[in-house]
Amino acid sequence: MSPIAQITTKEVVAAAALFKLLGDPTRTSLLYALLEAGELYVSDLALVTGNSESTVSAALRLLRASGVVTGRRDGRKIWYRLSDDHVRELLNVTREHTAHNDSDAQEQS
Repeated sequence: MSPIAQITTKEVVAAAALFKLLGDPTRTSLLYALLEAGELYVSDLALVTGNSESTVSAALRLLRASGVVTGRRDGRKIWYRLSDDHVRELLNVTREHTAHNDSDAQEQS
């Protein structure tokens, strides 16, 4: 058995903050919309996720502040996208994990 990697308190706090950020269904739906589309602006995100533009804007402020989403200004619009491949990987792994858990639960029923 290999030794357990040591994780610092700072890393634990950062990971918990990220999981808390992803714990909100609105923010998570925005991230998955960006994962699928690549880049969208607020009104498109509102339409795709079924949220109001003000709700989307508030969620995007938190996502940008955390470094999960970045924006690109084009005239009056700001186009939003996932900040990097780590975020994409996290979302994909999470989707796989929840699908795996769903199939396990169905097999046990």
